[in-house]
Amino acid sequence: MKSGIIYNGPSLLDGKPIVVIATFSNRNTKTGAVVQTYILRSDINPLEASKTGEDFSICGDCTMRGEVNDDPKRKQAKGRRCYVNLGQGVLIVWKAFQRGVYQPADPADIGRGRFVRVGTYGDPAAVPAHVWEALLSEATTFTAYSHQSGWRPDIAMQSADNHTQAVAHWTEGRRTFRVIADLGDLDKKNEALCPASKEAGRRVQCTACKLCKGSSLGKSIAIVEH
Repeated sequence: MKSGIIYNGPSLLDGKPIVVIATFSNRNTKTGAVVQTYILRSDINPLEASKTGEDFSICGDCTMRGEVNDDPKRKQAKGRRCYVNLGQGVLIVWKAFQRGVYQPADPADIGRGRFVRVGTYGDPAAVPAHVWEALLSEATTFTAYSHQSGWRPDIAMQSADNHTQAVAHWTEGRRTFRVIADLGDLDKKNEALCPASKEAGRRVQCTACKLCKGSSLGKSIAIVEH
């Protein structure tokens, strides 16, 4: 299977309705052929969810979300810093879901023999862990990040907003993924630069790198903001 609904139910973050759509694509030059997973409010356009703060259901208290606003000229939250462009893939997938394009699917079938991106958009902590366990059960490898402190370190790296947060997570034995302003912010003792990034020369695609998962591997990973 190349796409399908792998979860449709309440968010574990606030109980509101969410859906997880998994799609397989080989068009991303950074990641390579990958199963993308979009965690969305099932009842609200993702741009509206961002602008009104209803994206808490799928993003939690992530600082990248921006500020709620009622400015008619703005389509999303003010000051939103998340690298995911809501007006592109996320909105396309949500509209397709509303049209009934996607059908319920067995997560294991979609993940089998493939590289999986856990939470292409949205935080995996919003979704029951058994969904991800099934999706990853026969996958070749995966990437996963969570802003929710301590969520499944066997699956996800911890998203850190600054060096102080990163150090706190390292103390607890968690690997982190951190966005840095420039190369001077890299903690060379504890962090490695993302090998797929422009600054690292795009040496390898995510499918071959396999560093961004859980806390059992080596150094934490950092990437320059883009």
